[in-house]
Amino acid sequence: MHAHHHTHDTTNKSDRNLVFAVAVNVLLTIAQIIGGLLSGSLSLIADAIHNLSDAASLGIALFARIIARRPPDAFKTFGYKRAEIIAALINLTTLVLIGVYLIYEALWRLLEPEEITGWIVIVVAAVALLVDIVTAALTHAMARHSMNIRAAFLHNVADAMSSVGVIIAGTCILLFDWIWIDAIITLLIAAYILYQGFSELPKTIHILMDGTPAHLSVSDVIAALENIDGVSNVHHVHIRQLDEHSNALEAHIVTDLSTEENEVIKTIIRSLLHDKFKIEHSTLEFEHPNGSCMDAHHQCR
Repeated sequence: MHAHHHTHDTTNKSDRNLVFAVAVNVLLTIAQIIGGLLSGSLSLIADAIHNLSDAASLGIALFARIIARRPPDAFKTFGYKRAEIIAALINLTTLVLIGVYLIYEALWRLLEPEEITGWIVIVVAAVALLVDIVTAALTHAMARHSMNIRAAFLHNVADAMSSVGVIIAGTCILLFDWIWIDAIITLLIAAYILYQGFSELPKTIHILMDGTPAHLSVSDVIAALENIDGVSNVHHVHIRQLDEHSNALEAHIVTDLSTEENEVIKTIIRSLLHDKFKIEHSTLEFEHPNGSCMDAHHQCR
């Protein structure tokens, strides 16, 4: 009971952190738009729109967390946990699109350099960086254990790097008149964003495609199960990730034992799958060596 309350309190705290992070980023967006209108800086307004995407990514992550906690029902018998994986896919896809857009913008700025509109842009970028650091502090712990939050966190990191880039580029231009530095820094940031996006995307797609968990080998699982006394053959094995932290298996188990003995074997198999391979859910079908599936063995494997 104590552990349940602790988990519930941790979940509520995480949700509150996300709500606060969304609110801070929305307020920053409003401030940037006002600053852009007052200073006549189009780049500030553009950065405000970029920051709004951070708030949106955090909002999507929060919404997915809430949906994922819904229990299974007749409409979604496996539950709603994959809502977080879908949210990660959305946020990572938009992250890649932002990276591609930044490359486009950077190449144009190399061809047609633009002057920084003044110290106000650097000051606002510094404020944006401060907000990004606060947001990162609120989400970093959650990002380590959640693909969903990690995708939103990468949006935040990308925005923080953009703010650092604006500050460095603006300072260099004002002090040394290095107009080209803005485009170079933008290209470096875009490269980092694309690297992170393309590193995380395959993992997300792998789960949505019912892929085998990366740490598991189907042949190793079969060998371990066939090594159990009484099990003569294991086939029709399918292993997949239900979500980021839960794995499932279905398999046909061939034995020449009684029904009661098969129940004992079933308990041993499930314990082995859980302890050695971190498979929490298993669907096991027991067959006799002369069963129909074994007669058509090539169709069952």
